[in-house]
Amino acid sequence: MRDPSFVTGAPNWTDLGTPDIEAATDFYHGLLGWELVRGGPETGGYGMYQLGGKTVAGVMTVTEEQGKPAWSVYFQTPDADATARTVEQAGGTAAFPPMDVMEYGRMGGFTDNAGAYFGVWQPGTNTGLGVIMEPGSLIWSELYTPDVPAAAAFFQTVFGWQTESMEFSDGSYTMVRPAGSEGADSTFGGLVALDSVPERAAVGPHWLPYFHVEDCDKAAADVERLGGTVTIPATDIPDVGRVATFADPAGAAFAVIKPAPMERS
Repeated sequence: MRDPSFVTGAPNWTDLGTPDIEAATDFYHGLLGWELVRGGPETGGYGMYQLGGKTVAGVMTVTEEQGKPAWSVYFQTPDADATARTVEQAGGTAAFPPMDVMEYGRMGGFTDNAGAYFGVWQPGTNTGLGVIMEPGSLIWSELYTPDVPAAAAFFQTVFGWQTESMEFSDGSYTMVRPAGSEGADSTFGGLVALDSVPERAAVGPHWLPYFHVEDCDKAAADVERLGGTVTIPATDIPDVGRVATFADPAGAAFAVIKPAPMERS
């Protein structure tokens, strides 16, 4: 499995807020093979999902009063407080201000200029996810937003992201990569017009994490068997792979992808 080395602005963490950690664990273990490692009392019940001994996500209890079940995506920053100031200058807001998480790091939660929630993680002893871009782990992050150019400008200000357009038969797709990076290998996500995908538009502006699977159709069947919902059936995207989007039994949305084989020169 790949040991990530994260750069500023790249997704370095994702976590699930759910009303029932036990039920969520049964679902994600059955679907992706994840094992729950519980945190001690000092973590407030925050746990880690692991695969092969490496962390693939975090999980925490979220009550109905605190919010709806959801996945969140976090981006690396060298200075969470400076990022918080930049977010506000760019037209975003702080859902909660940066705070220390013991010696593990410093985190903050924000909404962008369209209201989509995202987090930042300033590494301490926890540098981020233990594996990415391998089966069962985070491989892509996608923002659904009402105004793609405005979102691109916001995150360029906050993280220095670079964008490029990928053309498909039914239109273009805006891909993002960290500041100063070059080439397709450095892209980590995309920006999608909210009204272009009715199933996602109903949720409002949001980030959607994608997890790597080896069989997208099997994953869809497993989701239904385990009590989740297939919201967009498995679909082939030329030169990208086969993708599907789901909701877990509590309603938290996520997607999976079986990447297309890479061409070798």
